[in-house]
Amino acid sequence: MDDAERLRSGPAAAVGDPRLFEEFYRRHVDAVLRFVARRVDDPHTAADLTAEIFLAVLDSAPTYRPHLGSETAWLYGIARNVVSSERRRVARETERDRRISGRRLLESDDIARIEDKLDAESPGRRVLAALSRLPEGERAVMELVAVDQLTVTEAAAALGIRQVTARVRLHRARKALREETECRTAQAAETPLVYVARGEA
Repeated sequence: MDDAERLRSGPAAAVGDPRLFEEFYRRHVDAVLRFVARRVDDPHTAADLTAEIFLAVLDSAPTYRPHLGSETAWLYGIARNVVSSERRRVARETERDRRISGRRLLESDDIARIEDKLDAESPGRRVLAALSRLPEGERAVMELVAVDQLTVTEAAAALGIRQVTARVRLHRARKALREETECRTAQAAETPLVYVARGEA
């Protein structure tokens, strides 16, 4: 029985076998941290969310279905929910003290390592910012495929939607981004002409 099958048998199996869960964690922690680093820019928040994601794995273990996608795709689905919950939590809070209370202190080496991850994933955050104007459903599929490098099948599994739905949303998202890019390119090309005309006037 492999790790995925043992996890799928229920949280109790993972809790009862620390070695098995540690192996699962080590195999996926870098991918999960990169996923988080594409969405936040604070090392403490990235560390906290990564830990929360693996805690959520214990509760979500029965939902894993190997035929729907890889372990990574399944983890990304959990990670999306955890990150979204964190965003909602932060949006509701008005005091910084409440936001940072209870965070464990990180060693300087931990902070440096996570900051490296955040720096490496900054292009991904810029892409996500560009996707922010898309409708939620289309943005979610585009994020997982274009930024997180999942297949359409895996993205559909992570989001709990049909493959055909995922493909339609991806097509719409790409079309919208292409039209926006063409519009911006056209505007940029026209800008120098405006300045020349003003100068001549």
